[in-house]
Parts: sequence; C-alpha cells; structure tokens
Amino acid sequence: MSLEVSHINKSFGSQQVLNDVSFSIADGQIVGFLGPNGAGKSTLMKILTGSLAADSGTAQVDCIDVASNPDEVRRRIGYLPEHNPLYLDMYIREYLIFTAQMYHMDNVRKRVNDIVEKIGLGPESHKRIGQLSKGYRQRVGLAQALIHEPRVLILDEPTTGLDPNQLVEIRQLIAEFGKDKTVLFSTHIMQEIPAICDRFLVLRKGVLVADRPVGDISASALEQLFHELTC
Repeated sequence: MSLEVSHINKSFGSQQVLNDVSFSIADGQIVGFLGPNGAGKSTLMKILTGSLAADSGTAQVDCIDVASNPDEVRRRIGYLPEHNPLYLDMYIREYLIFTAQMYHMDNVRKRVNDIVEKIGLGPESHKRIGQLSKGYRQRVGLAQALIHEPRVLILDEPTTGLDPNQLVEIRQLIAEFGKDKTVLFSTHIMQEIPAICDRFLVLRKGVLVADRPVGDISASALEQLFHELTC
C-alpha cells in the first residue's frame, strides 16, 4: 500500500479533530477526500506529510513510518498545502531550481525544464510568481510538489478559488499525473470526485463516515450521499 493510516487521533486542547481514522490507499489510485470545512482533512494531510504529529495511531508511506522516519517520507511525497506557500519575488524557474536543489537532485536545470513543460508553465516562465494568476500559481505549486518525482501526491484543496477554466485545467493535470502516482486530494466540492477519482473518502467532524469506489455510485446518488453525510 502507498498510504496506510491506522487509528489516528488528534486533538487541539479540548477539541478532538481526528477520531480513530483508518484507511489505506493502493499504488496508482486517485482518491478524493471530501468533507466540509473543519472536518479534519488538512490536519490529517499534515500528519501524513510529517509536519504535524498525531496523538496516537500510525501513518505509513510505502511501508515507512511517518513519525519515526519523516525525512524519508518527505522524499517520497509531493505536497501542495491548502494555502500554496510561494516566494512571490522569485521567478518561476528560479523557484523551481531552488526547490530541486533542496532534494539534492542531479541535472536540476533539465528537470526544471521538463516540469515547466509538463505543467504548462512555459508561456509564463519569464514572470515573477507574484505576477501570476491564481491558476498559474497553483501550477507552480504542483510543479514544486512534482519536481523530485515523488511516488505519492498529497494535494490540499488544489482547485479552491479557481475560475471554471482554471479548475478544469488543474483537474486535468491531477488526472494526468495520477496515471503513475498515488494521489490523495482534499476538496469540499462534490463535483471533483466523479471527474477524476477512483474512490472517495468522507470525513465529518473528524470521523471517517464513508469510503466508496466512485464507480459504485451515480453522480446524483453521490451528491445526495455527500449532502446527507456533511450536513
């Protein structure tokens, strides 16, 4: 399994944010992580990437324990947080070279050129990141998540705030890169799920309340289920 989550619990003070969450994701699956704001999706993703410790339970990436070997896990994961943290004064290629060098990659400039082409950043690559539209900033965020050729992609609400055209473009990129990677991406937009996912999970108030293959449910039934589970 690419991702294995077992009995994860997390509280902040008296508020329990994650309550005994368990699931696994096989190699090559694209899994949508649904839930309203505050359901605990971002907290779980931070635990999976090693940036936040669980109170109890375990998380593994490629059979490597996140808590005991976070650096090795980070080498295998590409992560795009909800609030895409970019250096706005840097040029696109400058930023991606900086990111690649942190992974001690060989042939850095070739890898940067390859990812710029694959992500469709070429027309804007002469600009500083602060000059880009929200859609192109998300592309830069995806590029930094993919620069080191990770096995697993974790994307936290990657389409939030995009216009309809940008939203379709980012979905297409996720689907394309998901052909040879495991992808877990969170969203509170139900329509994301049938568009690109093999399977979906629903988190409500820190509890995993659904885990279903997309092919087992029609779009209308999915919408009704999501409404019932998240209201």
